[in-house]
Parts: sequence; structure tokens; C-alpha cells
Amino acid sequence: MTQNWIINTSSPLTVPRAATAQETDHAPFIPPWTLNPNPTMTMARLNDKVALVTGAAGGIGSAVARAFVGQGARVHLVDLQEEPLVALANSLGALASYSLADVSDENATRTYIADALSLRARIDIAFLNAGIVGAVSRIEETPNEVFDRVMRVNVRGVWLGLAGVLPMMRAQGGGSIVVTSSIAGTRGTAGQGAYVASKHAVLGLMKTAALEGAPHRIRVNAICPAPIDTEMMQALAAGIDPGDHEAGKRKVLSAIPLGRYGTADEVAKLVMFLSGDDSSYCTGAAYMIDGGGTAGPVR
Repeated sequence: MTQNWIINTSSPLTVPRAATAQETDHAPFIPPWTLNPNPTMTMARLNDKVALVTGAAGGIGSAVARAFVGQGARVHLVDLQEEPLVALANSLGALASYSLADVSDENATRTYIADALSLRARIDIAFLNAGIVGAVSRIEETPNEVFDRVMRVNVRGVWLGLAGVLPMMRAQGGGSIVVTSSIAGTRGTAGQGAYVASKHAVLGLMKTAALEGAPHRIRVNAICPAPIDTEMMQALAAGIDPGDHEAGKRKVLSAIPLGRYGTADEVAKLVMFLSGDDSSYCTGAAYMIDGGGTAGPVR
């Protein structure tokens, strides 16, 4: 027989109890395992932490920035796109600051890290997320300048970010770094040679940084998203079939078992896990958020 449960919402500690016979006809069934004994416990897990977010003006970066603020952290936002960057910072209010910077530039990296440190003289979390797709073209058809630009932003940007953040985190006694790779960093994809090479390189940097950071209580992990519903993904789908963007999207989704794009908010939830204490034993790993894309071919 199905048991109904009653919740005392006026109590600071919500504990379910079995419904009486009189209450059964009026109380909805709420499974006890879905109850949060203290809802306020999940709202400020990163209270007083300082989080750095590069590529903050993009879809994933902005979603992660909002999630950090939602969990009580101060965020320092970094991007080259001034208008959306300023708009995001303004929307987040007093907990947000920003630097307009090219992550592939050494001096600009020093500046944005110094700007972030000015908040509370520490950076507890670094989300090194800035990246570009480049051209969708065969290797021999891709201009060298495009390859160089992709590697400069996607790889050099992460390299400089790690080189700037790791010594500071060692001095403060630890921290968490999350870098954005891709499922393209775990396999080949025709027509995306530069992007694929860059995302493989990001995983190598992450693993090396994790080994170097572990003795100092610095954790370093990577997220590997499949297609996420952002402007970058829309541009990629358009590059796959310039004459029919929807056909490009269908081709992308044909390789995703769940049959849809992920959302930036779904990615943000994974980044929150890797940034906080719930993942205190996680380092040196690549976390797929890909709708099953790397599990195997869709039949």
C-alpha cells in the first residue's frame, strides 16, 4: 500500500511523518527522499568565496557566473566582448566585477588576475572557460592564421590562466580550478581539426596542473560538454551546413543519444559541484556532460 507523508513546513527542521487516516485524502504524496531537511543549506555553499570566470560573456560563462552568485560567491568576470560583459556584471550587482581582457595576452592575464585579487586578496575558484571554435573546414583548407588563433585562445589562454592562478592558490593554501574542454577533446571530429587539437591540449594541461597542484590542496578538473544551446553552438551548426542551419543542427544531434542540445544551466550545475567541497576528492578528471555522446554510436 502506498504511504502518504505530511511535511511540517513551519518547523526549521522539516521532518516527514506518516499521514493519518483523516489526512490521506487531502495530502499529496511526496517521496521522503526528495525532501530537503534544511533548504537554506544549499543556498550559500560558496558564501564569501571569490570565483574567477573567463569567457564570462558567453552562454556557459554567464550561466556559471550567475550560479556562483546564487551560491553566495563574489565573481570576477573576464571577456573581450565589452557590451555583454558589462551588462552581465550590472545584472549581478554588487557581487560582480569585471575585466575587459584577451586571455591569450600575458600582460592582460596578469591584470585580470590582479583585478580579481583586489576583491579579497584571494581567488578560491577559477573557471578557465574562454574559447573559440574557429573555422569548420578540412585540415588542408584551414588557414594557418585560424589554427593559430584557436590555439592561442583555447590553449595559451588556459596555460596563462593556470600559470597565474596556481602560485597564488599555493600561497593561500588551496583552491579549485575548472577548465572547459569538450567532447571534441576526447575524440576526432572531421572539419574541426584546430578546435579538436586545442581541446585535447586543454585536457593534457588539466591533468598536469592537477598533479602539480595536489600537494598544495589545489584541485584541477575539466568539463567536456557536448553541444550546448549557445551562440557558439549555433555558429558551429551553421558552419556544418551553411545553406541550411537546421540541417546542420540535425546532423549534430544525430550523434547525441538524448537527442537534444544541453543547456548552459545544466553545465553550470556541474561546475558548481566541481568548484565546491562536495567534490573534495575529485581532481585530474574530465567530466562528460554530453547527453551520452561519448558512450557510443546512436543506433
